[in-house]
Amino acid sequence: MFDVDVASVTWLLAGLAVAAFVEGAYLVLHARGSYRKNINRRLRAMDDQVDRESVLVDLRRERGLTGAGDYRLPLVKLNRLILQSGVTLGLGRLALISAALAVVGFAAGLVYTTDVVEAAAAMLFGGVGLPLLALLYLRSRRLKKFSAQFPDALDVIVRSLRAGHPVPVAIATVGKEMPDPIGSEFGIIADEITYGADLETVMRNLYYRVGTDDLPLFVTAVAIQTSTGGNLGEILQNLSGVIRQRFKMRRKVRALAAEGRASAIILSLLPLCVFAAVHFVCPGYYDGVWNESLSKICLTAAGCWMGLGNLVMFKMVNFKI
Repeated sequence: MFDVDVASVTWLLAGLAVAAFVEGAYLVLHARGSYRKNINRRLRAMDDQVDRESVLVDLRRERGLTGAGDYRLPLVKLNRLILQSGVTLGLGRLALISAALAVVGFAAGLVYTTDVVEAAAAMLFGGVGLPLLALLYLRSRRLKKFSAQFPDALDVIVRSLRAGHPVPVAIATVGKEMPDPIGSEFGIIADEITYGADLETVMRNLYYRVGTDDLPLFVTAVAIQTSTGGNLGEILQNLSGVIRQRFKMRRKVRALAAEGRASAIILSLLPLCVFAAVHFVCPGYYDGVWNESLSKICLTAAGCWMGLGNLVMFKMVNFKI
């Protein structure tokens, strides 16, 4: 019934066999690569450098600290924001990126508005506003990831303590077994203890580097156990359960507040969508008032008022537990 070309079918099957072989090799190599990616940044740095002290100094400097672990900037809040965001570019590169964004903002402002004041405002937003917003977003994302990993890290410490290991060894186990961000943070703790820092100090340094609300409970438990003794394993196991329940409650609140967040997003995007639709249907509709100073003042006031409304709605659907 069918006129089949044997040679073509043979070449087709050979091509499929080669593709299957290549895919199998890729999956094997990708599995190894993904395993390497799961190892935290500290262990990857230790593959390149044998000296653990040099690795510790490099990890501190790329996070905005000095080699001794102190803040490098006189603005403590800004330095803490950079530290807690987890950015590993270093202060010099961050300054260069901010300067480049400021130049781009000023040039774009001059091109589109031909007004030096507005171009200066665009430069200020590009050089200061955008980096701050990016750092705040990265810190929030890192805190969420750290909070999700923290109960598992406590379980690792509890199992290690029950196996008879001391507290520093249990903390070092978390640094070896878990990915970032919690793996590198606990690895830094292990290195600081190795080079002479006391346990309570490194725990407080961990809280300053991360900033999550769950860490003070852990720091207090370890500090009390260090000074007065006690069953730290049982305390951390109960703490892990409490943190899991808090995390579960946050998810429930987020699910219940989904309608409010959707309403806030719709109300915020509706004016912009209407403006874009009118401009698309009738491109010259706003030409008569677009360059007027009163229009700019009204748009700025409307944007500030809308931002205030968004802030109120955000506070209504987000609260601490």
